[in-house]
Parts: sequence; C-alpha cells; structure tokens
Amino acid sequence: MFKELDPLLHSQLRLAVMSILISVEEADFVYLKEKTKATAGNLSVQVDKLYEAGYIKVQKEFVGKKPRTVCSMTPQGRKAMEAYVEALKSYLNKV
Repeated sequence: MFKELDPLLHSQLRLAVMSILISVEEADFVYLKEKTKATAGNLSVQVDKLYEAGYIKVQKEFVGKKPRTVCSMTPQGRKAMEAYVEALKSYLNKV
C-alpha cells in the first residue's frame, strides 16, 4: 500500500527548503533564496507555511542596520521529512 505524501512538503519550493535545512544547522534567507532560485516574495510565503506547520524555526535579527532572517529545522520538521522520504520509497518499491 502506498503511504500518503505530506501535501505541505510535496510543494517543490517547500521541499527544496527542507532539503537544504536537513543538511545544515541553519541557513539565512539570502542563502535559501540563492540555492532555490526563488523570488523573495514566494520564498517568504513558503517559509511562513513551513513555520506555521512547526517544521522550521525562523529567527529575525539585525546585523548592523540590515535585517537577517535565519531558518533551521525543528525536530518535528525532521520527522516530517523522514516520513516523506519513507512515503516516497513506498511508491518506488511498487514499481
């Protein structure tokens, strides 16, 4: 039987963000924007959705006079990613 894919993670940009965050301790918004090649507006919306779901933590601070947003994965987000990968494997094993 196929496992259900988490619709929140099934979005290309949200999955890209989570894939980056699973391999680093934290990443700032500029880094995520460069790596995903997303617009600032779209990335901001997707980061907010991941934050609201409890999958990532978002810290906003100022470095000098410039704002800096740093994202990191929560334990809940790590579990969600692991479950997502397992669900994908259930599809691949049925082929």
